[in-house]
Amino acid sequence: MNNDTSSTNVQLTYQDPRAQRRAERAARRAQGNGWVGGAILILLGGIFLLQNFGVVYAFNWWALFILIPAVGAFGAAWTAYRQTGRLGIAARGSLIGGIVLSMVAVAFLFNLNWALVGPALLILAGFGILINVMLPN
Repeated sequence: MNNDTSSTNVQLTYQDPRAQRRAERAARRAQGNGWVGGAILILLGGIFLLQNFGVVYAFNWWALFILIPAVGAFGAAWTAYRQTGRLGIAARGSLIGGIVLSMVAVAFLFNLNWALVGPALLILAGFGILINVMLPN
C-alpha cells in the first residue's frame, strides 16, 4: 500500500508544474488578444459613422475585412514585445506585416493610386528585410 501512495505523490508532483504552466498560458492568452475584437469593432464603427456624416467616403467597404488580420498582426507584435521585453524578430515581423496589410486596406478603401501605394509597399518590405538582417534577434 505504501508503494501505491508514493507513486501517486510522484505523479501529482509531476503534473502540478505542467498544470500550472498550462494555466499561466491560458491566462496570458485571455489577457493578450482580447482587445483585438474590440479594436476592430471600434474601427469599423468609426469608419461607418464618418461615412454616414459625409466626412469619409469608402469606395470599397469590403476592404475593411483586410484590417482584421492587420489588427491581429499588431496584436501578435505587441504580445511578442511583451514576452521578450524588446522588439525582437517576431515582433518586428508582425509589426511590418500589420503595417503592410493596413496600407493595402487603406488603398482599397479610399481608392488610392496604386502607382504610389505599390512602390511604397515594396520600399516598406525592403526596410523590413534590412532591419531584420541588421538587428539582432
